[in-house]
Amino acid sequence: MIKLFSLKLQKKDEEGSARAGGSQKKASAAQLRITKDLNELNLPKTCSTEFPDPDDLLNFKLIICPDEGFYRGGRFVFSFKVGPNYPHEPPKVKCETAVYHPNIDLEGNVCLNILREDWKPVLTVNSIVYGLQYLFLEPNPEDPLNKEAADELQSNRRLFEQHVQRAMRGGYVGASYFERCLK
Repeated sequence: MIKLFSLKLQKKDEEGSARAGGSQKKASAAQLRITKDLNELNLPKTCSTEFPDPDDLLNFKLIICPDEGFYRGGRFVFSFKVGPNYPHEPPKVKCETAVYHPNIDLEGNVCLNILREDWKPVLTVNSIVYGLQYLFLEPNPEDPLNKEAADELQSNRRLFEQHVQRAMRGGYVGASYFERCLK
């Protein structure tokens, strides 16, 4: 009985010191894993990260500046939102930059298999970075989110490249706009 009473007192003391700021909040599994992933991140020279809130590792930005391909010279910003079920669920990734791309729609949704059905907990942020970078080197018209861009890439690469360049200069990225401009 005395042992039980002393455990209750000890617990009250711990709660009191926690309220006074004496102890730190425990990190979640997602926070621990994302910390590990970010510490082991091996970014290519064309990529960088930004943390709008340095204390929040669960929300950050990835900037990709391709140095070859259709998107050479562009600057594309992706937001990462890591949920509490990470690594069992992939982070939510959105492209914040308007881009004419078969695998990125006009709302910024990204079609990358490892962000959907092929996600596995052993994959890391590094895997996603390299997957996104590869989309800019080799757009995949076989699995499009932007069907118009995919069809154009397959049927008229030169016109596709012109539309990519116009979009990177700040022009509208929808095909209907391009059709009006060509008339």
